[in-house]
Amino acid sequence: MKRNREFYRKKRHRRVRKKIKGTFERPRLSVYRSLSHIYAQIIDDTKGHTLVSASSVELIREKKIPYGGNKKAAYEVGKLIAERALEKGITKVVFDRGGYLYHGRVAALAKGAREGKLEF
Repeated sequence: MKRNREFYRKKRHRRVRKKIKGTFERPRLSVYRSLSHIYAQIIDDTKGHTLVSASSVELIREKKIPYGGNKKAAYEVGKLIAERALEKGITKVVFDRGGYLYHGRVAALAKGAREGKLEF
């Protein structure tokens, strides 16, 4: 197997996921970051269901942001996921950084979610 960035990211993600489990009371906020977009989902791992999702693709489609691969877009996705979670009655989550470092866009998404009144 070719050992590249994605290989090592997935290895870190498996290590993080051993410790993090989303429950009905406290679901998991999962982050996926690509070069041009960022995605977030709130997942109940006991049932395997996605409860809420948001992405920079939606914000571009709605003309709220011009580009989805920067910190501003990640912050807006964090605020959007928090808003949708509160509508569903979700206030507390477990943050799953997806094997990415807690820096840059991942930290911006977390900051947006926290400012949107999501606790983790």
